[in-house]
Amino acid sequence: MGIMDKLRAELIDIIEWIDDSRHTLVWRFPRYHNQIKFGAQLIVRPGQMAVFVHQGKVADLFGPGQHRLETENLPVLSTLAGWKYGFDSPFKAEVYFVSTRQITDLKWGTPSPVMMRDPDFGPIRVRAFGSYTLKAKDPKILLEELVGTDAHFEADEISELLRAIINTTFADVVAKAEIPVLELASRYQELSEEVRRVAVDRVDDEYGLEIPQLYIVNISVPAEVEQALDARSAMGMIGDMATYQAYQLGQTIPAAAENPAGGIAGAGLGLGMGMAMAGPMLQGPLGGNSGAPPATPGPQTPPPVPVSFYVARDGNSTGPFALDPLTQAVAQGTFGPDSLVWTAGMAGWLPARQIPQLTALFQGPPAPPPGS
Repeated sequence: MGIMDKLRAELIDIIEWIDDSRHTLVWRFPRYHNQIKFGAQLIVRPGQMAVFVHQGKVADLFGPGQHRLETENLPVLSTLAGWKYGFDSPFKAEVYFVSTRQITDLKWGTPSPVMMRDPDFGPIRVRAFGSYTLKAKDPKILLEELVGTDAHFEADEISELLRAIINTTFADVVAKAEIPVLELASRYQELSEEVRRVAVDRVDDEYGLEIPQLYIVNISVPAEVEQALDARSAMGMIGDMATYQAYQLGQTIPAAAENPAGGIAGAGLGLGMGMAMAGPMLQGPLGGNSGAPPATPGPQTPPPVPVSFYVARDGNSTGPFALDPLTQAVAQGTFGPDSLVWTAGMAGWLPARQIPQLTALFQGPPAPPPGS
């Protein structure tokens, strides 16, 4: 320090801190050889506290207001310095200003996923992030445990420690809460307050700090779990899966029949699959009292289902036809052994002569009995 700075320091008798920063927690007042004149004016603004330190020991604390530094309002410092009858010359002491206002816009987040047990999905990994505010609660503990002789102490210097404490607290709270993943979003406020309360217990007595506010902004799950949740929601909206599948098949059958590349076999196969899928629904009641319970099947054997066939004519699928119309078609000459047919259960279209149910239609009249 030059001679002018020394002389200027000797003349200064106002001790104050005009804080124009946003994240400063502690600031040490600069004074040549830490000399403070007797009767100097101490100005402590709202949101500040002034702490006098003498030979490494915290002495007197001053709250907001204007104070004249005399023996009467420096009792601890007077005792430590051995001033029994007052003083009228400069005395040595370090003055630290501690910000007691809330420091906002501090972020936290889990660097790695946190394991939790979900009653529906079992063990699952979640991530979380949010924001919090920080405030100095006990300047004496803060100076002794964190600041030391640092002339300028920022909130960023302790942010890593605070984030680690909050992350550990979040993992403990989520594990003990046993909240299902699907209900986490509706309980952010409850979880935020519980994480804040537990975190404050860990930083209050040890570091002299307070976390007035803490918020959970989002809790997310891995991408594959999100896809599973979306699929589960979609299935819940669809309702009856068999009905939905039958509807989807019904929508694709006309398109398959109009597709030249698919041919008649593709159209017939689509029709057969559609009828096979819709069969269980068609067995239920289609009218009457829809609220009536389905009838309990009896022990008797159900009657055989009549077999019907689709017939390929001029590149189109016609039918289905039962055996009686096909018998008449044979008599009229419009249906023969080489006609291509298909029915449910067949892999593709086949000539009628290869179908056991149809071979009898092409046999001639029986031979006359002997002696007729």
